[in-house]
Amino acid sequence: MNRNYIILTVLMTALAFGTIFLIKDKQPKQIEAQQLLAEIVQPTRYVTTDQVAKMIIAKDPSLMLIDVRDAASFNKYSLPNAVNLPIDSMMSRDYLSNLGIPGTKAVFYSNDDIKSDQAWVLAKRLGYNSIYVMKGGLNTWMTTIINPQEPSNDEPYSAFETYSFRKGAQQYFTGAKTESAENSKVSVKVEKRAKSGAAKGGC
Repeated sequence: MNRNYIILTVLMTALAFGTIFLIKDKQPKQIEAQQLLAEIVQPTRYVTTDQVAKMIIAKDPSLMLIDVRDAASFNKYSLPNAVNLPIDSMMSRDYLSNLGIPGTKAVFYSNDDIKSDQAWVLAKRLGYNSIYVMKGGLNTWMTTIINPQEPSNDEPYSAFETYSFRKGAQQYFTGAKTESAENSKVSVKVEKRAKSGAAKGGC
């Protein structure tokens, strides 16, 4: 088993039990710790950067992006229409009022998975549903959506379909012009968006 996965599982388990004491009596609809542990290991709590990009481009009204980084990082770079709710203020009434809105899908993200996973565990322990984590965070967003790499010629056609979407998304989010070689298998058709800054590593 992957060493990083084991470490993350141990961390999530500790958080699951830790929230029992951290948030006791603050929310009447807390789920049981055993149920929380069962949901932590489910991959369905993650959404990919491609899925998030598609929802943003489609202007999906159900999408609520929650950036759990600090305000300074958020102001340097954030995803379109995201709200900044740093994880250290998560137990406030104002923070929690952004969760559990009927018809919305709350997607936590950070630079990677650590802080967003913590936010997911805390929200789930409080009994909130329709909450997700953007897998890989902004670091993966940069390598898949902002700077996608063209597949090699021996990769399956589906890889080129994904790359085609990502090049279009790159154009949408950065405003950059997309140049395709004459023999390229890629065609790009996505509306442009104004250029923004770039995110850099961390949690």
